[in-house]
Amino acid sequence: MATDFWSPVLLSAEVAAVSGVLAIILGVITGKGMANKRFKGKAIAETAFLLPLVLPPSVVGFLLIVIFGRNSFAGQFIEFIFKQPVMFTWWAAVIASTVVAFPLMYQSAKTGFEAIDRDIENAARVDGANDIQLFMNITIPLSYKAIISGGILSFARALGEFGATLMFAGNIPGKTQTIPTAIYVAIDSGNMEMAWLWVACMIGISFIMLVFVQLIKT
Repeated sequence: MATDFWSPVLLSAEVAAVSGVLAIILGVITGKGMANKRFKGKAIAETAFLLPLVLPPSVVGFLLIVIFGRNSFAGQFIEFIFKQPVMFTWWAAVIASTVVAFPLMYQSAKTGFEAIDRDIENAARVDGANDIQLFMNITIPLSYKAIISGGILSFARALGEFGATLMFAGNIPGKTQTIPTAIYVAIDSGNMEMAWLWVACMIGISFIMLVFVQLIKT
């Protein structure tokens, strides 16, 4: 029973950790690129970035299958390079979780960057700081609370991803079965004891992470 319980938990933690890191990197880069910028089509671009927040998970899963399936260019390229399709693999779970976690990180990072006083950045430029130095020594330190909060929320969202993961990565025990999919199977098979244990685990982890977010904001 211990093995049956911990396998989805550890797999979920691994997937959420990798997805969280990817979401942070992509969210920070994209958020910095979009913060305080005005250009034609910005509203459309931001809408596209935030779509995974409101789209049904089944739609996200379907789009991932279309984009990375064996009949797509990306899917065929990945299969050519790695000698196997990405669908129904550990990386498929990571991709699905990253897609749904990215909007939270992007929105949080962009908000943090936009809150920085532009005069501070301009003063650093006058003193000779280049764009990389400005970003690493001024922008990141001044917006670290927003970045950390977004990272925690992204990890929590990746940890709880279900629909897109189930469609794109499947539910293979020990390989792609995360806590949400394990709960679904446990309920479907009538194993309420295991379902409750996983539910309690998810509630506990999510509660702790949200407490951290609230502490960071205060």
